[in-house]
Amino acid sequence: MPTLDAPRALQSSQRIWDQEILPALYEYIRIPNKSPAYEPRWQQNMDRAVSLIEAWCRKQPIGGLQVEVVRLPGRTPILLMEIPGEGSETVLLYGHLDKQPEMTGWRQGLSPWQPVREGDKLYGRGGADDGYSSFASMAALRLVQEQKLSHARCVVLIEACEESGSTDLPAYIEHLTTRIGKPSLVVCLDSGCGNYDQLWTTTSLRGMVSGNLRVDILTEGVHSGDASGIVPESFRILRQLLSRIDDEQTGRVKIEGLQMQVPAERLKQARLTAEVLGDEVWNKFPFVPGARPVVTDKIEMILNRSWRPALSITGIEGLPPLESAGNVLRPYTACKISLRIPRAWIRSLPRGW
Repeated sequence: MPTLDAPRALQSSQRIWDQEILPALYEYIRIPNKSPAYEPRWQQNMDRAVSLIEAWCRKQPIGGLQVEVVRLPGRTPILLMEIPGEGSETVLLYGHLDKQPEMTGWRQGLSPWQPVREGDKLYGRGGADDGYSSFASMAALRLVQEQKLSHARCVVLIEACEESGSTDLPAYIEHLTTRIGKPSLVVCLDSGCGNYDQLWTTTSLRGMVSGNLRVDILTEGVHSGDASGIVPESFRILRQLLSRIDDEQTGRVKIEGLQMQVPAERLKQARLTAEVLGDEVWNKFPFVPGARPVVTDKIEMILNRSWRPALSITGIEGLPPLESAGNVLRPYTACKISLRIPRAWIRSLPRGW
């Protein structure tokens, strides 16, 4: 059976990315198509992003390619592509094109909506999560067909609501059930990899419980010199509530019901992964000088990010910027919490929970 000529495919892939995909990704990054959860008036920018990617995909020299934008009333659109193949099996390639909000913290010279390339890295909101997915799917199929190799029937499904929890996706899956068929393999182009030396597969990710926690103590701000010592500080109360969830010294979640016993085979996999990656387990993150990971054992790091719950604070409100903060005791403090929970714990829940 013929196999892929890897050096030839790599050369062709580099050409496709540099000459065709990167220019399209630049334009995609410039579109502020934030997911509906973060932008109530999402439609115009989302339609711009869909049109850009749809037009690029339609031009691809892939035999039998069909491209369609599917729209259900009141829902974000879906970009659906079908490519015929040999045999009776179907491969589903999944991705999304909606974006997280821009947030703050971009270093000088970078911004969310202006693409900047430095070396082999492209900066800008959505380029990696998950704007590349449509382009990567089409490029992979091109490489196979350029070498006249056979492949199964492929369906590429790109949604526009993933960052909002994929609330529209189930309706589309039901609507398109007959056209999608029953996939033998699902490729989800929305994850990471340990390094670029091996092929990595993400078997599962932790789930998430997200919400806003707000503590109100006053109807308006008052002077701290007059009120402190009488009026409880809202941030202190918020801190106490959060301490019920996790240990502020270690980060360990205190809710024992969320703790899982790691299966022996997963422990073995974690050890092998730590051996392969070494310091790449942690040094890919941009720590400031002097900062260090929660733990030093690389196996524990891998288990912490896959099999153990963890609490993060991803937003805070009620605090004025330092440059405009005076001596006022604030009326409230609120924060957005992101509690990551093990996938195995979710699977243990009763059906329909």
